[in-house]
Amino acid sequence: MNLHYGFDDLKDFDFVAILPIIFPFFFIGFILVLLALIDLFRNRTYRQHVLVWTLIILLVNPIGPILYFIIGRKG
Repeated sequence: MNLHYGFDDLKDFDFVAILPIIFPFFFIGFILVLLALIDLFRNRTYRQHVLVWTLIILLVNPIGPILYFIIGRKG
């Protein structure tokens, strides 16, 4: 019984087959980040902590843009 799976087993994996499943998630995440950054910088004179929100949007993906739209637009 072989329970060890290594990198050699990945050569048989078909990454192209799962691409249509994964691509929409990356695309929606990218659109959320883009929309949040556009909104943040268009209204940067009215927003507080622009640098902090930029870092949250970029580094805490995909929750960062959602947090910005829920919490950050109020301030």
